[in-house]
Amino acid sequence: MPQAKFQAATVGGSADETEAAFYEALQKGDIALLMSCWADEDDIVCVHPGGPRLVGMGAIRAAFEALFAQGPLAVRIERVHRVDALASAVHSVVERIEVMTAAGPREAWVVATNVYHKTAQGWRMVAHHASPGSPHEALAGGEMPAVLH
Repeated sequence: MPQAKFQAATVGGSADETEAAFYEALQKGDIALLMSCWADEDDIVCVHPGGPRLVGMGAIRAAFEALFAQGPLAVRIERVHRVDALASAVHSVVERIEVMTAAGPREAWVVATNVYHKTAQGWRMVAHHASPGSPHEALAGGEMPAVLH
C-alpha cells in the first residue's frame, strides 16, 4: 500500500481529519496525499470554480495534476458548516486562497461543498464542488441573503 494511502487512512478517523489532509495536500501540492483522500469509486465527482464536472478518479487526478503544475495552492478554510450522519458528512466551507497577480498577492474566495462517506478504508471524499465566492463569504457576521438558482 502506498505511504500516502496509509497516512490518509490513519488520519481518516473522521471526516474532519480527511478534510484536513485534503487541504494540507493542496497547500503542499501533494497529488498522492490528495488522491488518497478520495474514495476509490467510479462515481466520485469534482467541480472546480467555473470548470466542468469531473467524474471518476482519472479525470479528477488529471485536473489536480494540472493545478499543481502551477505550484501548491495557498488555501485556508473558514466558516465550516457541518452536517454529519453515521456514514456520511457534508461540509460547506469558505476557501480563502492567496493568488499571485502582477500587482502582487491578492486573496480570492471560493465557496465549496465537500461530501464524505465512511468506507472500508475510512472517511473518504466522494464530492468536491467549488464555486467562485466574494469577500462577503469571509465575513464572520450575519448570513447573506439567499440566492436562488
